[in-house]
Amino acid sequence: MMQSVQSHRKDEHVFLAEKFFQAQARAGFQDVRFVRPALPELAVADVDLVQTIAGHTWQWPVVINAMTGGSPTTGKLNAQLGKLAVRTGLAVASGSESILAVEPEQAATFTPLRDENSRGVVIANVGADKPVAVAQTSVSTLGADMLEVHLNAVQELVMPEGGRDFHWADNIAHMRAAVDVPLIVKEVGAGMRSDDFALLARLGVQYVDVGGRGGTDFAQIENVRSHQQQAGDFTDLFDFGQTTVESLLEAQSDDAQSLHLWATGGVRSALDVVVALRLGAQVVGIAGLILHWLTRGDLDETTTRLQHLLNEVRGIMALLGAHNVDELRTVPIVISPTLRNYLEQRGLPMP
Repeated sequence: MMQSVQSHRKDEHVFLAEKFFQAQARAGFQDVRFVRPALPELAVADVDLVQTIAGHTWQWPVVINAMTGGSPTTGKLNAQLGKLAVRTGLAVASGSESILAVEPEQAATFTPLRDENSRGVVIANVGADKPVAVAQTSVSTLGADMLEVHLNAVQELVMPEGGRDFHWADNIAHMRAAVDVPLIVKEVGAGMRSDDFALLARLGVQYVDVGGRGGTDFAQIENVRSHQQQAGDFTDLFDFGQTTVESLLEAQSDDAQSLHLWATGGVRSALDVVVALRLGAQVVGIAGLILHWLTRGDLDETTTRLQHLLNEVRGIMALLGAHNVDELRTVPIVISPTLRNYLEQRGLPMP
């Protein structure tokens, strides 16, 4: 059976995401330094990272974030991600299930996330422009515990077959009212600014993933696909938008205080995770790094690497004298002149 354009695009995304993977991301984490104590007076075993999110107990403030699904090849990758979630005890988010609106048979490429992870937290995923019925189908297909609604205006603009109408707020509100699981609104790599958070809060959204610049660049990925289809050039949109760190700082406004912040985009290390938590993230998403590990290695090696990263998060917390995330947010930091300049121009408070 011939593969559809939509299904083939899923394979292209995975291939190009790995092709353009950068071990040293530009998400802004390097602009934040901790001022550490020499006497932390804390054992690693004393660090408590357990929290309750949407009625579920999470052992770690980390999620295996949205990657893929929608083709036979990516279905196999989702089976590995489901197993990885079980081995590490992490929640796992699906890649976009929007394809189910036109190819319902592709459900079998997403369900391995649940089949391999029957008792864990699984998060469905759909575009903010899709009909409410597609959102409901995405949730039911996975028996999902939450729904991730992704914002990808930059990607849509660069993608030859992408949408050109970005009136999404009302549809997000309709989705929130129609699905019976908590909603997460997530950018896919261009970040957010303060009034985005304020608007989402007014819509009744509780969970927001800032999805900042610095990790997988879908403008870059779609630009390659555009060239293949002779559809134009959007190189000026590479590295477009706010970094993950800048986006977290944009969320410090009073209007965003009701939101539970997640942070994805360019996370490459345990220290990046801890910085994101210090800047207000409740959960930190990792996607490109995990895809890189799986592509270059195997499931066992990826499991070992991810478990080491998680244990290192706990170790860094102990070095900073922080029993938990609340205490971490009182640890003093210094920021680079570049980041200070950003805060001053945007009128944002020091973190």
